Amino acid sequence: MSVFDLAAIIITVTAVFGWVNTRFLRLPPSVGLLAISLASSLSLLAFHVLVPSAGLVPSVRAVVAQIDFNEALMHGMLAFLLFAGALHADLDVVMRRRGTIVLLATVGLLISTAVVGLLCRLVFGLLGLEVSWLACLIFGALISPTDPISVMAALKTLHAPASLEAKIAGESLFNDGVAVVVFTALVALLPGGTGAHAHHAAEISALSIGRLFLQEAIGGGLLGLVAGYLAYRLMLSIDDYKVEVMISLALVMGTYALSFPLHVSGPIAMVAAGMLIGNRGRRFAMSEQVADYLEKFWELIDEILNSVLFLLIGVEVLMVAFAAQRVTAGLVAIVIVLAARLVSVWVPITLLRRRAGFTPAVVRILTWAGLRGGISVALALSLPPIPEKSLILTCTYVVVLFSILVQGATIRRVLMRLLPGPGAAAES
Repeated sequence: MSVFDLAAIIITVTAVFGWVNTRFLRLPPSVGLLAISLASSLSLLAFHVLVPSAGLVPSVRAVVAQIDFNEALMHGMLAFLLFAGALHADLDVVMRRRGTIVLLATVGLLISTAVVGLLCRLVFGLLGLEVSWLACLIFGALISPTDPISVMAALKTLHAPASLEAKIAGESLFNDGVAVVVFTALVALLPGGTGAHAHHAAEISALSIGRLFLQEAIGGGLLGLVAGYLAYRLMLSIDDYKVEVMISLALVMGTYALSFPLHVSGPIAMVAAGMLIGNRGRRFAMSEQVADYLEKFWELIDEILNSVLFLLIGVEVLMVAFAAQRVTAGLVAIVIVLAARLVSVWVPITLLRRRAGFTPAVVRILTWAGLRGGISVALALSLPPIPEKSLILTCTYVVVLFSILVQGATIRRVLMRLLPGPGAAAES
């Protein structure tokens, strides 16, 4: 099957499922598409159990197997989705909350990784599963980052206070860079590791991890700012919405492609470039017409790719080997991940509470708003063939499905309950 044929199938199914959701279910797009694709996948599996001779599931699996989810998301879709999300971030509000955002994205993520690793090691042992400490920590690293795509999709329907949105969105935009560094370092410690994450274990130390993080994070930020500034200067010199939209597209694709040979964080580069173009660029380099076309173009890109992503998450379930013991571990992992999220939010907020004002409900809101999504699934799929890979992948899927379908569908209700009035919402 050609790439065009595969893309045609994906887009057609996405469009049909999107119509079903809009016409009948009327759920938030991310929740609705994932729910429909998941229900379709489970229906196929049930049909296969009842009528195995039909051979329908093997045929569908053969098509799905041609989709490299990790490659599609981490080396393609993520660039467009992060830029589109950062384009709408209010830089002034984010900068005012930068202390909270940085602590949540770094210290909070490391705490969550450690807590998930410790609790999973204890609980999985009680379930009779042989899982190493390192594998538990790897699971902690890949499941701890809040997914910017899922979070942004949820924020569109919330109408939350600006300061609260800045904390939720800012953390999700930046903590995936930290998570990838921690995940890469832990995978490199695996005995006999092979593949993209392989390094000699002796080379991995606290100093090398710190150096890797600085190179990825600061290098990615600088790349995004430099490329964004060049695009900004080009936009400033003309007034043509067709060319300026094309410049923004070139900025995303060229900068993200350049981040790989430079060994810097492409996601962070996208966030930096998106914020620069969305704030300074929109204010000084664009006419109202250009800004309107640019915003609508990236909104459309964002909606289409988001829809495709959540469809693929539901369809990829067909490729996961769900065993009863592993599903049980995944259900327990939901509780563990939420508990770790609570601790990882409570510690930074407590450290900052004396210097900054927070509503009493902010810890509970940030805990429930910490959605997991495609990035966690992509990292789990990128693992080398270790004995624990099937368990980690199953647990990741169960946590992600719960996060998007349950947390994503109820976050608005939770926010309305915890922030009942405009006075309560003013300082969060």
